[in-house]
Amino acid sequence: MIYLPIIGAFLEGAGMTIEKIILKKRSLNYKNYTVFGFLAIVIATLPLSFFFWRVSPEAYLFKNLFVFFLVIFFSIIANLLTFVALKRENLSVIEPIRLMQPLLTILFAFIMSFFFEIYYNERNYSILLLGFIASITLVVSHIKKHHLVFDKYIIAALLGSLFFAVELVLSKFILSYYNGFTFYFLRCSVIFIITLLIFRPKLKTDKKTGLFILLTGIIWVIYRVILYYGYEVYGIVFTTILFILTPIFIYVFAKIFLKEKLTLRNIISSIVILVCVVLAIIIESV
Repeated sequence: MIYLPIIGAFLEGAGMTIEKIILKKRSLNYKNYTVFGFLAIVIATLPLSFFFWRVSPEAYLFKNLFVFFLVIFFSIIANLLTFVALKRENLSVIEPIRLMQPLLTILFAFIMSFFFEIYYNERNYSILLLGFIASITLVVSHIKKHHLVFDKYIIAALLGSLFFAVELVLSKFILSYYNGFTFYFLRCSVIFIITLLIFRPKLKTDKKTGLFILLTGIIWVIYRVILYYGYEVYGIVFTTILFILTPIFIYVFAKIFLKEKLTLRNIISSIVILVCVVLAIIIESV
């Protein structure tokens, strides 16, 4: 079961690639896609929620409800920023910036381990070091001519990564009170309702695009359930290390399906990430 997060990384790469294909359509803006995307996730999780429904009484405590709505808030902001960036930039450009998310997630989880007992197992210094090495590699891979090249869309992707990291670390605080399917269903249902009320798009699109959006919804459901499983069983830091494999899959998919060019830096950073993941698995298995 330790390799489930690797499958999750593959699914994340596939999901990001399909989303980029969908967002290349001029008729679909990032606001509408946010609403459609979460509607697809709700549709995909609704049948499963009847079989896997579980909400513990502790989930209704004020402090846990407060954390839940913080997760909702950061999720909405993170998704909107990511879709803005994904709409305008190539995947191979966005992905190195998105890899700030693992670094930030590992850092936040490590910091939380000093304040909350539930995060105590995140204080693994060997895994932490590997996470730093793998994540910092992405920053180096984005340096051109001795300076960082950031436009407003790259900044949007960076902020999206920051808010996703906050959301994911906060999720572990209340995750044990839910089944993974239940938590994701409730999270996405609330986000769908809020974004629908804010953006009020016409819930109408062509059949092919609709099927692609539904496919991404199914992918994200499986991805998130695997992610939540990893958080509960292996901890945030180790699971995040395995999910850092995502950009390798994205680079390959971007090359095959979007005809994007891969740079030598993309290849070198992928090798460094792969080495870090292998070492993390070895350390965890010993």
